[in-house]
Amino acid sequence: MPLSADDRLAIHELVALHGHLMDDGAFDRLSELFTDDFAYDVTAYGFGVLRGYAAFAEAARTLGDGNPLGHHVTNIVVSEDADGTVRVRSKGLGVPVDGPVGTVVYEDVVRRVEAQPPAGTVGARRPATGWRISYRRVVPRRRPLHPEGRSQYPQG
Repeated sequence: MPLSADDRLAIHELVALHGHLMDDGAFDRLSELFTDDFAYDVTAYGFGVLRGYAAFAEAARTLGDGNPLGHHVTNIVVSEDADGTVRVRSKGLGVPVDGPVGTVVYEDVVRRVEAQPPAGTVGARRPATGWRISYRRVVPRRRPLHPEGRSQYPQG
């Protein structure tokens, strides 16, 4: 079944939420953004694949002042594979404390999840039924368009 306009809007808002939560340091709200079993691939930055809320939050805290002041997302494209996998490709801008602005491509897989208690908790509930990121690969853009007309970056 094709994605509805409501699904597409919810996915756009999900992708936008990432920047707000990161810039606010709201790691207690990661379940609004990611599935319980998510993987965050920052191999291109030398950090490998982070799995789970604790690993993600620890990596962000460890960066300290190396974190951008602002995470901004744009150019969001949502697609659905023949097998029903929903993919999102977007562009990100990171504004550092000092130095040049960095740009990345986010390559996401998102899943619809039902509200349920997180594993190992009693009485707690996932914030709401809805879309969550189950996989994100962050690909830095360090070179402009190549003379042959194609970027030198993988296309996901």
